[in-house]
Amino acid sequence: MGTGPIKQIQRIGLVLSAAPGYSETFFRNKIEGLQAQGFEVVLFIVEGSKKEPIDIRCDVVSAPKFKGSALQVFVQSVFVFFKALLASPRVSFRHFQLDIGKGFPLGQCIKRLLQNAFMFGYPLDWLHFGFGMLAVGREHVAEAIGAQMAVSFRGFDLYLSPLKHPDCYALLFITKVRYHVLSYEMKQDLMVHGIPESAIYVISPAIDVQFFKDSTGSFESKTLVASKVLQIVTVARLHWKKGLEYSLEAMTILKKQGVPFHYTIVGDGPEYERLVFAAQQLGIREQVTFAGSLSPDLVKEHLEAADVYVQYSIQEGFCNAVLEAQAMGVLCVVSDAEGLSENVLHKDTGWVVPKRQPLLLAGQIQLVANLDPLVAKEIRCAAIDRVQRGFNLEEQQRAFVGFYL
Repeated sequence: MGTGPIKQIQRIGLVLSAAPGYSETFFRNKIEGLQAQGFEVVLFIVEGSKKEPIDIRCDVVSAPKFKGSALQVFVQSVFVFFKALLASPRVSFRHFQLDIGKGFPLGQCIKRLLQNAFMFGYPLDWLHFGFGMLAVGREHVAEAIGAQMAVSFRGFDLYLSPLKHPDCYALLFITKVRYHVLSYEMKQDLMVHGIPESAIYVISPAIDVQFFKDSTGSFESKTLVASKVLQIVTVARLHWKKGLEYSLEAMTILKKQGVPFHYTIVGDGPEYERLVFAAQQLGIREQVTFAGSLSPDLVKEHLEAADVYVQYSIQEGFCNAVLEAQAMGVLCVVSDAEGLSENVLHKDTGWVVPKRQPLLLAGQIQLVANLDPLVAKEIRCAAIDRVQRGFNLEEQQRAFVGFYL
């Protein structure tokens, strides 16, 4: 990686809602990368459980579950409260003192202490919350234990959570925090809240460029032929923010204009029935395949067979799937949602289309389908080169080492 192990071991506490599964490569890669650089990592789980084998070689600490009858919850609360006072009296008092100082009523101070006490007994250099909302209600934990505080914003938590929970970040934004965001647009949006530029670090997602690369030899010979059925693919969770209904509307326009195509959507999620019904009503059900959630190997197969990759999201922090598609040499058409316009450089490594405008999306796909083969090859090569150089795991790991030093 070019960066030797750090001289003094630092302990990083990473706070997540649940242990990362095998498909959640970002946090797994981050933990392994930090460990390779000499950091110690403690994983704090605030909501989920450790039932799924996560194959991560670090301490995993789960928050207590306050559930059952009112009496059971009361007994659990008393136990956690006195355990915190006995095991970590200084940290508990400091946390209580910080909450009181911000005007929290006594009952809420106790509730916040019970919520966070499972982290009190771990000496850390950094306490890093993996998503913005995970820091809400835990704004004073890092200072109480004598650690520096870091928070990652990934898109949804910065743009949508405040709509559901107004003023949820009021205390966080006046707390001393080092922020990690995925794009420069997110950095500018965070600065609107009064966060100094020096406190915000842009570290983009990264992918395994050794895995996501053309291994079939099809890239060099791949050409777009007007008479050929255009193979279009999207890899995304079936969630409203992915804009898949707008993508389906664009496919309907392509069909009306006589463009032969097949559209494959890889992924599952809560919008499955709605999207299948939409495809049926739009008259394109035979041209659309809902492939479900697939292994990385099968995702790679779909990308190898694709002519065009579409990510027409309404909201998107950055999107690893678009990086994977570019690394495979697939021509990418994306929306202008947040970080996507930094993920794909318009007309250089792909195309960026204004969101919520399926007519424009359909028009851009048609332009790509009729692209001069030499121009298409230039864009494929530019995309592959940019992802391999700037969005590989080694670069990301180096950036996070710098983030903590």
